[in-house]
Amino acid sequence: MKRNLLLFTGLFFLFHANAQSLEYPTCPQHTLVDTFFSNYPLSDPYRNLENVRDETTLAWIEAENKLSKKYLHKASSQYSCKSSIDKYAYITGSHPVKKGKYYFSYKRRNDLAVPGLYLGTDPKNIDYPIVDPNYKKGGDKIDIMGYSVSKDSKNLAYAINRNGSDWREVYVVGLPSGTKQKDHLKGVKFSSMQWKNDGFFYSRYPDHGEFYATEGEEIFYHKLGDEQEKDQLIFKRKNPSIQFSYQTTSNERYFILREETSRYFNYFFIDYQAEKPYLRPLLMKQKSGLSIIDSQDGKLIAITGKDSNGGSVVFIDPYDPYNWKQIVPESGNGVLTDCIPKMDRLLLIYQSNQHPILKIFKYSGEEIYNLELPEASSIYGFYGEKEDVDLYFYLQQYTIPSIPYIFNTNTFKRELGERVNVTFSFQNYENVSISYPINDSVSIPMNLVYKKGLKLDGQNPCLLKTYGGFGSIASPNFDPGIVYFIEKGGVYAYANIRGGGDRGKAWMRAGRRLNKQNSIDDFNAAADYLIKKGYTCADKLAATGASHGGLIVAAAAIQHPELYKAVVPVVAPTDMIRFEQFTVGSLHMDEFGTVADSLDFVNLRSYSPLHNIKKEVNYPAMLVMTSENDDRVPPFHSYKFVAALQNRKAQSKPILLRVEEQAGHYGAINHSAAIKEKADMYGFIMKMLMN
Repeated sequence: MKRNLLLFTGLFFLFHANAQSLEYPTCPQHTLVDTFFSNYPLSDPYRNLENVRDETTLAWIEAENKLSKKYLHKASSQYSCKSSIDKYAYITGSHPVKKGKYYFSYKRRNDLAVPGLYLGTDPKNIDYPIVDPNYKKGGDKIDIMGYSVSKDSKNLAYAINRNGSDWREVYVVGLPSGTKQKDHLKGVKFSSMQWKNDGFFYSRYPDHGEFYATEGEEIFYHKLGDEQEKDQLIFKRKNPSIQFSYQTTSNERYFILREETSRYFNYFFIDYQAEKPYLRPLLMKQKSGLSIIDSQDGKLIAITGKDSNGGSVVFIDPYDPYNWKQIVPESGNGVLTDCIPKMDRLLLIYQSNQHPILKIFKYSGEEIYNLELPEASSIYGFYGEKEDVDLYFYLQQYTIPSIPYIFNTNTFKRELGERVNVTFSFQNYENVSISYPINDSVSIPMNLVYKKGLKLDGQNPCLLKTYGGFGSIASPNFDPGIVYFIEKGGVYAYANIRGGGDRGKAWMRAGRRLNKQNSIDDFNAAADYLIKKGYTCADKLAATGASHGGLIVAAAAIQHPELYKAVVPVVAPTDMIRFEQFTVGSLHMDEFGTVADSLDFVNLRSYSPLHNIKKEVNYPAMLVMTSENDDRVPPFHSYKFVAALQNRKAQSKPILLRVEEQAGHYGAINHSAAIKEKADMYGFIMKMLMN
């Protein structure tokens, strides 16, 4: 590829966008052209916005935020978004998590505070603060991003981020006192802390600067009390794009390392009961990945997709690793999403179209329990040690917060944990699981939530959402914004499109790489179905999605603008030609492809939202939401997309950019900011759909 930067630099003049006289800030436009494969020129007039700390860019962002803040505040106030969503978000009840000897829970002191980590010996009395990130110095917003407890329950390692970044710092406190130890690790990213004896394994990356490609992962072992410079290097590769994951088994006998290349998976292990423990090959050049869960009687327990679409459970002898023994075969009831091993049985969670099923098997393979949970719900948890019999798990829906249950794995008795109080009547909502056809052989599952007795006259406001990438299986999470929307007479819809994992590996592959257009088509087909079946109409339909879901909704709206009245892409990759150049983009070529391959390039160009904007089209109103420190999907994807949409005479419907400050890929950190973020989004949607 060669790049030609011409000397001409132009400025678009200010203009009025619609009847509300939105005056968009001027954005410099440069005549810059990249040439691919010697004969395919592609212009990139807003490349300058990739320099996010440039004074001109900062001034433009500030002006865009000022414009959107005024517009969204007025819309949110008009429809009472903030006060209503804040009311629905008020929930009493704790979420105890048992790790080792103790129970842990996150709690916040007030709406402006970020949650701190609390400890207790009784799940009903977790009130001792051991980590409070609100007292950190330096003016940064600090958030706890995970923790891990040593096997002897004497120490806890926890990771924090600053201002939403994916970069982590790791600290250690003693238990149960919470006394801070001297340990402080930096350069940590996408890392867990896996304990072994008096230390833990972790991974780190070289820091080449803001938004640079995330490459060169290395695995280290840190011994408590040592300076980070003394940490032992466990594994690295010359190829910087290779990714690793790792774990120690619950008895700390095995350390397992997974290496993912562009073509296959390699697995290695250390047996600490061996005469000479060292890292040795386990399984090499596996075309299908597997997840090793734990060990039992010297064998490894693993979930594998080999020779199955929905996943099965196998035993693997590390000293005879290619002769697997199947414990639980593939189920016809759904895709296997989790496996929780106990001393003499396995708890397995399956899901299909957000319908979870809990099954329990003996290690012999005999099924001894089956529990079907409600549609459009999710379960998670089963926290506790391998020998624990009574476990906490949680059930939630879009309109029901996490309800704690205590489950006895021997008697299968379930009882409610602490009472959860809410400020709305969740019994008044209808959850409906349906499917809509794409062709004679493919139908897409979708879940709908709305008030009971809702009249389907084609005039209901509707919000359609999806994710649909990386084989991810979407599970419902409680969202007070959805409660607000339904209370306003809305229909909430979630489409489990191809590219996600809802129907297994084949479903994922049908929306991956060269098949990405299938995902976009599935989403547009969902919109069309909702309109034809009378749930809504094009003037009452909004679409939203975050991250990969943001890509899908942005591309869908660009390709079929007539289907939507309002679109809200959140932290969305919109420049698919440049995506691989930054942060984690180079790690996701298996999902999207690479511009270095001609077929991939043509495919990426065909759906990249930024590159398919037409001058003559008046696109749906859009609120494009991002965060200034998002180093998963850099914010300049949103900047460039907004600039290109705004600077066209045909665009009369509003195009707004909202940038969350001191935040990253997951948006606002504290409760107050998160409610404001939701209120702005729903205020925009209501203003568009109700006018």
